Amino acid sequence: MNKPINLNVRVSGTLGEFVSSNIGETGEYDNASEYIRDLIRKDKAQTDQKAFDTLQAELQHAFSAPESSYIALSADDIISRNQPQS
Repeated sequence: MNKPINLNVRVSGTLGEFVSSNIGETGEYDNASEYIRDLIRKDKAQTDQKAFDTLQAELQHAFSAPESSYIALSADDIISRNQPQS
């Protein structure tokens, strides 16, 4: 398991007021740490979704190609194609 990290973030002005409105009795979160962890989870989910969407688009493009554009390759062909060039 990865070692936890500590983050120190100073937020003031409009951003500070916004954070304050989202924590405590009036907000959705009990404390700022809980709020930040949720923001990070949401950001990670968004990043993961973008990567999935990119992969899905690439696969759709590949599978929509006409059958005649496919080239038969053996396992040895694929292995040699992926070897570093010297």
